[in-house]
Amino acid sequence: MVKKEKGINVLFIYPNTFGMNMLPPAIAMFTSILKKEGHNIDIFDTTYYSVDHGIDSDGSKMEKLNVAPYSMESKGIRLKNTDWKQDIKDKTNNFKPDLIAISSTEDMWELGMRVLGEIKDYKIKNNVPVIAGGVFPTFAPDLCIKDDLVDIVCVGEGENALIDLCKKIQNNENYDNITNCWVKTIGPEYLKNRNVIKKNPISKPVDINENPIIDISQFEENRLYRPMAGKVYKMIPIETIRGCPFTCRFCNSPDQMAIYKGLGHNYYRKKRMDLVYKELKHFKDKHKVEYNYFWADTFLGMSKKELDEFCEMYSEINLPFWMQTRPETITDDNMMKLKKVGLHRISFGVEHGNEEFRARILDRRWKNKDIIEKLKIPKKLDIQFSTNNITGFPTETKKLAFDTIELNRHIDATNTSIYSFVPFHGTPLRKMCEDLGLVSHETITKCLTAESQLNMPQYPPHEIEEIRKCFSMYVKFPKNRWKEIERAEKNDAEGNRIFAELKAEYLEKYMPKPDADPHGGIDFDELNNPNVCVPGSDTELSTETSYFKDEMN
Repeated sequence: MVKKEKGINVLFIYPNTFGMNMLPPAIAMFTSILKKEGHNIDIFDTTYYSVDHGIDSDGSKMEKLNVAPYSMESKGIRLKNTDWKQDIKDKTNNFKPDLIAISSTEDMWELGMRVLGEIKDYKIKNNVPVIAGGVFPTFAPDLCIKDDLVDIVCVGEGENALIDLCKKIQNNENYDNITNCWVKTIGPEYLKNRNVIKKNPISKPVDINENPIIDISQFEENRLYRPMAGKVYKMIPIETIRGCPFTCRFCNSPDQMAIYKGLGHNYYRKKRMDLVYKELKHFKDKHKVEYNYFWADTFLGMSKKELDEFCEMYSEINLPFWMQTRPETITDDNMMKLKKVGLHRISFGVEHGNEEFRARILDRRWKNKDIIEKLKIPKKLDIQFSTNNITGFPTETKKLAFDTIELNRHIDATNTSIYSFVPFHGTPLRKMCEDLGLVSHETITKCLTAESQLNMPQYPPHEIEEIRKCFSMYVKFPKNRWKEIERAEKNDAEGNRIFAELKAEYLEKYMPKPDADPHGGIDFDELNNPNVCVPGSDTELSTETSYFKDEMN
């Protein structure tokens, strides 16, 4: 290969399905960084193709009443009518990449390999290296590097690794010594022994305050649109925090933190508010963004000073926003402040309703009564929120799953979501599942909205699906309707007929209608008036009865 004077061509492949992941901020970040280095970028994103992989995630959530119904066609967005296999071949032949980079979650890995397989001939003929990165390659590099078409696997953060790799390819240098990367040994040595893989050390975490604003110019305009509360908005993912200080055992954060702690570094980092503001202002002014989506596992993992800085900064943005956080992070004070500057929706991780099980299996040690009390705060301030719940954990039973239903009955969320537990690589519960013989190390997981892959005799997949199918009905309908709902669980003609009837009733009675005003409806001048009684405030709350009281009304 001759040294290139004007940078190399990098083709990013993002395997995704309709209704799954929003625009990937990691690829947008790499695009920005590599362009500054003088390289040329193109992206092949499968989101709007019919790729025959997995399920329609959002469609599944709508069917199970976890989210408000919406239509992407309201914005003129629909699946492409071209063949993705031909399109990736055409893009590759026209762009002529010198490097192919795949960023993938575990549930989309097999799709990514299918896409790569369509351009196998180009890769081999032109000796183009393929690098795989993302959460799955980080925690299962041994599985990813096995694919004959994958040459490099990035373990951990990819910013510096990609810069170094592109520079070496540009200069026609050996690239088997890139930090954070597993690299197949180049040349005859590897052909003789496929186990010859160089595992380079991991470098310290990047300073996220030095990263540029993400570059979304290579993505289709359609990728900016996502549903929220039954409406479709033009929105953008904004990174404020990287990492999470908590240790939930179904999440990869503990293992992510452990990787870098072992090197003497902290993976958990926060972005300066002035930089967050700069990014928000950029997308509002240049791309006419209507809604902001804060890309943080626990958005309120910040001090009071940091919160005040955020609110002062965001008051100038004047756009509604979504965040996710944990119930224990909210207070009357921070909710009122955030509502005043545009907080529209919150997702709370509740996960499971049995305190002992939640502490022992998930390492979440909050009491139910405390969760209930905390979640009265957004309710009384008329802030929409959803609870995220999971069922199908190892050793769980259907009876235990009803504790999650009971807890949610005492919360009165705007929406309740229920997902199937997925033993992702790089999570403590993955190790538990392997130890119990529920999955092998080689098992590649499906998405959160798919049927459970754990074949547990005490809680088989069909029972997990029954709970997920009717979860929101159990939460909202009175208990004297539970016999009906139990029959609706069954996937037969009668069960599906009853489910359809109950679903129509649920949508009419309990599903909130899309907001005409996403900024909400509270006048904060009124709210701060001590003579005004806020709906749901302490002056209107009834005395709490005993927890999980049998209610047959």
